Amino acid sequence: MNPTRLAGKRGLYAVTPEGLVGAPLLASAARALAGGAVMLQYRAKSRAQRESARALVELCRRHDALLIVNDDPALAADIDADGVHLGRHDESVEQARRTVGADRIIGVSCYDDLARARDLAAHGADYLAFGSMYVSPTKPEAVLCPPEILTSARCLGKPVVAIGGITLARAPELVHAGADLLAVISDLFDASDIEARAAAYAGLFERA
Repeated sequence: MNPTRLAGKRGLYAVTPEGLVGAPLLASAARALAGGAVMLQYRAKSRAQRESARALVELCRRHDALLIVNDDPALAADIDADGVHLGRHDESVEQARRTVGADRIIGVSCYDDLARARDLAAHGADYLAFGSMYVSPTKPEAVLCPPEILTSARCLGKPVVAIGGITLARAPELVHAGADLLAVISDLFDASDIEARAAAYAGLFERA
């Protein structure tokens, strides 16, 4: 477990939509990072997308942001990403740690389950993601997680991430509840001005 890369990272965690690829992906990610996103998560399913992942690593480095690869520890290690995010049906934290090494971040989805979060934290997860916080256009059938779970998770000693259906209007409630990072997809990448929307999210943490 190595939380060093996460030290001081509070704010917007931009999660790229699966349909966003190639040059549009890189352009949109650049705008989110320019607006102040401190982390970026990327889902890479094809060889072409893997090439984009390599470009995203360099883009994040230029903005002092972290690149997290979704579901694929081997790819994260191969492109020297900052870490990997694991869901319920992915490999275990221990298996991923053997692949990515001690110096990369492993984040985990905890849904609305504090017991799961406690167990994964004990097994070496570096951050704990909860959600869906609200009905999400990305995963409309996801179980909803009450904001109070974020507050309760603070005692686990890991950065707390909120995800799912987050909008700029709803975000202050989650920051107040204890979220260190807000993972946002649609409300960020569907915005007419991605950079300005990212800056607005970043401003929530500056005021907090």
